[in-house]
Amino acid sequence: LASQPAWTGSALRDLNSPAGCPHVNGFKVDNWKQNLRVIYQCFVWSGSAETRKRKAKSCICHMCGAHLNRLHSCLYCVFFACFAKKHIHEHAKSKRHNLAIDLLYGGIYCFMCQDYIYDKEMEQIAKEEQRKAWKMLHGFYSTWEPTKRELELLRHNPKRRRITSNCTIGLRGLINLGNTCFMNCIVQALTHTPLLRDFFLSDRHKCEMQSNSCLVCEMSQLFQEFYSGHRSPHIPFRLLHLVWTHARHLAGYEQQDAHEFLIAALDVLHRHCKDDNGKKANNPNHCNCIIDQIFTGGLQSDVTCQACHGVSTTIDPFWDISLDLPGSSTPFWPLSPGGDGSALNGESHTTGATTLTDCLRRFTRPEHLGSSAKIKCSGCHSYQESTKQLTMKKLPIVACFHLKRFEHSAKLRRKITTYVSFPLELDMTPFMASSKESRMNGQYQQTVDPFNNDNKYSLFAVVNHQGTLESGHYTTFIRQHKDQWFKCDDAIITKASIKDVLDSEGYLLFYHKQFLEYE
Repeated sequence: LASQPAWTGSALRDLNSPAGCPHVNGFKVDNWKQNLRVIYQCFVWSGSAETRKRKAKSCICHMCGAHLNRLHSCLYCVFFACFAKKHIHEHAKSKRHNLAIDLLYGGIYCFMCQDYIYDKEMEQIAKEEQRKAWKMLHGFYSTWEPTKRELELLRHNPKRRRITSNCTIGLRGLINLGNTCFMNCIVQALTHTPLLRDFFLSDRHKCEMQSNSCLVCEMSQLFQEFYSGHRSPHIPFRLLHLVWTHARHLAGYEQQDAHEFLIAALDVLHRHCKDDNGKKANNPNHCNCIIDQIFTGGLQSDVTCQACHGVSTTIDPFWDISLDLPGSSTPFWPLSPGGDGSALNGESHTTGATTLTDCLRRFTRPEHLGSSAKIKCSGCHSYQESTKQLTMKKLPIVACFHLKRFEHSAKLRRKITTYVSFPLELDMTPFMASSKESRMNGQYQQTVDPFNNDNKYSLFAVVNHQGTLESGHYTTFIRQHKDQWFKCDDAIITKASIKDVLDSEGYLLFYHKQFLEYE
């Protein structure tokens, strides 16, 4: 209430008043509830992109044309006007429409009472529509309201634990149980994934399996261990046992691939989660489990017939993006240093290094499939040569990039040590399907919208591999606070600089959407 200056003392008194405002009854006729819901959906909370655009275009003062000045909407007719300049007051007086709604906060103003009012039914509608809008904007994320038990705990424990820059909560080493650094490095990345952390620390998982066989229960326990404040290294023997049980190809004490473990862990977590309907989350395209909400994106594949230029489009879910590197046996697309994409993401070509943007540009470039891979065109009704292009239809909350450093072929097994420069902040806009029309021969010709943050990401974890293909070791850099980085080497955790992170070789890069991230 303190952040909303329009709410006054008398409005607060109405909260406890059994009578409330006597003038709302004149509004409560016919389909008043549905009409009020429409106003909240379209002009106040605006959960979908379509309603946000409509609000931006239509919500201007009908008298002076201003967008700001505390716009209010008349509850009796579609009329928007300024509160600060009293244009809405003039409308209320001339039309005798006594109630208006604040389009910023959703509060309802009565011109007869000359104050913001409280009505239990209206307040309930406002809360329900706000929750719906938050779910549309942030998936599973919604506004938090304390339960009675939580209110009681807050009353008895008024002091809040202060998070300082040197706080070690969440930092905990992991004992190597015998070539298990591949598991430890992924656990460190997952336990420092902001929205995954918030999910597990708020006890959102409701298990319907036997808890001793549920990997989600074990991860929940792991988060509790990490953020308990204990400093001694944790021994993840139960996690290892469950991984061996549910992903048998990873069983044994041989060194495994960290990327393979990540995908296997996400798959088992996904299978052990339940969606909102209480059904098994077997279909990655129709799942509401926490793993899919955070990690699943949509990859669009456009196959264009070279004869009729007809386009066939498919969209497939993905948990990570695997990127080819220069030095591999796969021909790497020649890139000009200092291209627009690199400049966009703050990466430098001054040393001649390949950048993450270069790899993404290669991944999303049009590829001619050749005469040996003709595809039957639905337009031509015959086999034709075609081109294929991959773009991002839907971005995940957490984008994981896998740099393909391990090459396995019939003739060759080796590690590619090519250095790839990657940024602290990444804008994925150029690689979206919506940006495809701005591509010309693999180059970008588009302007960057500084106000559009939906596609912008921040780096929060980097997994590295040292050594050879046969004998190596995994470590992880994780971000604890803004610009506070640490190196996790099994049981040992040391402070790291941003330069240490950006100079590292990089095997798995984890980025989090900026607008859903908070301290």
